[in-house]
Amino acid sequence: MPKTTQTNYFNDVGRRKSATANVRLSRGATGTITINHKPAEEYFVGSKYLLAKLQQPFASLALENKFTILIKVTGGGHDGQAEAIRLGIAKALIQVSDDYKSTLKRADLLGRNSREKERKKFGLKGARKQRQFTKR
Repeated sequence: MPKTTQTNYFNDVGRRKSATANVRLSRGATGTITINHKPAEEYFVGSKYLLAKLQQPFASLALENKFTILIKVTGGGHDGQAEAIRLGIAKALIQVSDDYKSTLKRADLLGRNSREKERKKFGLKGARKQRQFTKR
């Protein structure tokens, strides 16, 4: 369903493991990514791998440096947070234009990876690890 209103920003949420990212895309040509009030390069301590993950939705659509991105992320580790941010950005880009959906889906950027840590069970040493069986 096409959007008829012209807004200056688009919000969406991305999740991965225990990380949750609230993403706001603004129509601005600065191309800056701010995560929890810090530049992305400072937040991810110069990790090129994680910074490249954030750019994947824009690279697949050839939209680098077209939006200003403001992100609030909580929970999880850096890798889980980066994947949550990537999903949030991809979902927000669909709000910009529905035409982007097929390209992002083909690039495998719209699927939520639902795997989470399994809880430890009572009577066991971990989630599944048990005591060693002794026959005699």
